[in-house]
Amino acid sequence: MTATELDLRRVFGAYPTGVAALAGVVDGAPVGMAASSFTTVSLDPALVSVCVAHSSATWPVLRRSARLGINVLGSDQEWVSRQFAAKGVDRFAGIGRRETDDGCVLLAGAAAWFDCSIAQEVRAGDHDIVVFAVHDLDIAEGVPPLVFHASTYRSLA
Repeated sequence: MTATELDLRRVFGAYPTGVAALAGVVDGAPVGMAASSFTTVSLDPALVSVCVAHSSATWPVLRRSARLGINVLGSDQEWVSRQFAAKGVDRFAGIGRRETDDGCVLLAGAAAWFDCSIAQEVRAGDHDIVVFAVHDLDIAEGVPPLVFHASTYRSLA
């Protein structure tokens, strides 16, 4: 059987995922993008991953940041996900944030965050699997995550 791209999108969409916003500082300015392919990889060493499309115009810039924040968006941050996925807009407009000295950008209201650096990139079809080393992390107690399922944002709350 040969699946079409539409078939793949429909079936892949049956699997619920969290929604993450990647953010870092490049040349003194914050740069960010949305990702729904965030996953844990390893406990020892602490590794996480995100898959990035080769067609992304943001990733080649964002990957230049020494450190990146991977922000697991909270259930009330659908608008942040949409803003981070939009083209030609200020992706950080109206979003509280904290920047570390290493260039990691952490977003206010996130359910959890990871301060990371790129450990490895693996070419995989039309995406790259980017593996990140985790340097620091935290969770916002009581903040449920934003979930993406069947092309719709959902909340566990």
